[in-house]
Amino acid sequence: MARTRKSDAVLAELRAFGLKYPEAHTKSPWPGHLDLAVRDKTFAYLSLAGEPFSMTCKLPLSNAAALTLPSTEPAGYGLGKSGWVAARFSDDEMPPVQVLKSWIDESYRAVAPKKLSAQVAVGGPAGSPPTAAKKASPVKASRGKAAGKKPKPAKKATRKAAAKKR
Repeated sequence: MARTRKSDAVLAELRAFGLKYPEAHTKSPWPGHLDLAVRDKTFAYLSLAGEPFSMTCKLPLSNAAALTLPSTEPAGYGLGKSGWVAARFSDDEMPPVQVLKSWIDESYRAVAPKKLSAQVAVGGPAGSPPTAAKKASPVKASRGKAAGKKPKPAKKATRKAAAKKR
């Protein structure tokens, strides 16, 4: 049986945080993982309780900063090329939980469909209201054309067209 670690509490907190996102669920694609997914797409690979802490997230915006930490590296299997970062921390070197939550937030937004991601407030789902959706640009009812678009210039009459009119 696996022994209890200090990082198990952090792992449980991160998993609970990730499950608050719209349509988030756990997924266990192979032994030793209980991952977070949205619509069956994994957005955070997490180790099991009692195992050494590990987490892999897609960080398209902050991967360069995340990779400066001593216990991180580009994710294996070619995922690092797409911004995935793997982190393995000991109980003594765990970064603040808020940093790990921000990674889960960024990863969810990178993987989830845009409609779901737009439902989540900045900084995560922790009881905060959703972000204001972008308003569509106003459309004028001027001959069915969108506001700001110039009408196409009229074509010059060709000799054939002129001959047909006669």
